Amino acid sequence: MLPETLVAETRPKAADRSDYAAGIPGGAFFEGQWQTANMTFDVRDPEDGFLLWQVCESTSADVGRAIAHLHRELEGHEWPLRSRRESLERAAFLLGEQSERFAKIIAAESSKTIREAEQEVRRCTETLRLSAAASAELEGETLAFEDSLAGRGRTGWFRRNPVGIIAAITPFNDPLNLVAHKIGPALIGGNGVVLKPSSRTPLSGLALVQLLLQAGVPSGRIAAVVTGPGVSEALVSDPRVDLISFTGGPRTADRIAAVAGAKKFLSELGGNNATVVFADANPEAAAEAIVAGAFGVAGQNCLSVQRVYVHASLFGPLLDQVIRRSESLRIGPKLDRSTDVGPLITEAEARRVAEWVEEARDGGATVQVGGRRRGSYYEPTVLTDVPADSRVIREEVFGPVVSILPFSEVSEAIDAANDSDYGLQAGVFTQSIDLALAVAERLRVGTVVVNETSDVRIDSMPFGGFKRSGVGREGLRYAVREMTEPKNTIINLAGGARTQLIHGLGGTS
Repeated sequence: MLPETLVAETRPKAADRSDYAAGIPGGAFFEGQWQTANMTFDVRDPEDGFLLWQVCESTSADVGRAIAHLHRELEGHEWPLRSRRESLERAAFLLGEQSERFAKIIAAESSKTIREAEQEVRRCTETLRLSAAASAELEGETLAFEDSLAGRGRTGWFRRNPVGIIAAITPFNDPLNLVAHKIGPALIGGNGVVLKPSSRTPLSGLALVQLLLQAGVPSGRIAAVVTGPGVSEALVSDPRVDLISFTGGPRTADRIAAVAGAKKFLSELGGNNATVVFADANPEAAAEAIVAGAFGVAGQNCLSVQRVYVHASLFGPLLDQVIRRSESLRIGPKLDRSTDVGPLITEAEARRVAEWVEEARDGGATVQVGGRRRGSYYEPTVLTDVPADSRVIREEVFGPVVSILPFSEVSEAIDAANDSDYGLQAGVFTQSIDLALAVAERLRVGTVVVNETSDVRIDSMPFGGFKRSGVGREGLRYAVREMTEPKNTIINLAGGARTQLIHGLGGTS
């Protein structure tokens, strides 16, 4: 339940919160320099609107300068693979040393509690380490000329070459690790990268750029701009940008694709994730996982549990468990270690979630727990009897709302889970391995998690989905493949080269 007042005593003093970002040298980074002009864009704590820092309002001309500088550096300065790997390994080490600072920045500018922020820093350390290890993806292969009619007298191989310049556009909900998921593979692949972090949470990304420079990444391989008139359009439409890596919503992705034209586009566009609980499942274990997966980061997670389909025989016991666990969650200030659920990223987003819930209630849904808003906070909310055409069922809520619905037949549950424009991940609870595998085969999603919910990811796995959930795959090794191109080298041994070789060995042709 929402407290009548938030505990102000748990908030740090204003001076302390400003200090979190004080070590960042500027409000943008390009042409090898931190930029301090036009630092007029406010970055505020979503909990109470406190002004944390200001970043640069850049221009389309600034974007052009940033891209031009990277282009010149890529053409004129080699950065060997060994050095790239060592820089990313050192960055992972430095992030471990600076983990407290980064966690405070994340918690201050985003919706995450301090415990969630600390977990994100740990994940980011692993992301950087795995990005360095993905250097093995660049080795390539020999070409099978001996197994081809066209291969007589030829030999060859391919190696993976950088695509060039990558535009990395990231959202607010994982402001550090999702930046690393784009920058790490881009850099180990030998590319240049222009980062555009969310204007709601830019400080984590800028701090990571600072750390990467400290770790030895050349200033001619990385740039960062946050916001300003025409900045996004200038970035994605520039013909010198070879690949766009975007995480966000499908509507924004459509606009990017329309502006960018024909170029490589790697996107992760969210989910409307279902979990299916069969009659033989453990209701306590399922309920615990559902509550954690639905309400972590106040539901602002592309893997968040949004729809739960429960066999009718287990519906009552599971619902009771979910309600009890949801009611026990503590809503409060992000930096209070006893807080389970913090605010949404803006009050406008909290109002939107409230509007969707009221729409569902007007259509016949029952609010079993939650359903109240105070400022940017929205209570963890459990709905039943939800109409199938409600936005909380059809679209990605991106808030702390879960709908629980009964089913009778296996095919009914599969059809309901698949009845979405999204196809990111899904969870299945059952003690039958045969049933689990049969259902997993029929669910049209990028990942099926058995005896857990959709809210499971390791940073090394191929990550992405079907339908409107995105294009291509992230996950460090797989992103490196997306961000590089195979380049063949073929040698003709049947002509002059072979003849010269034989003569050089004293033989005859």
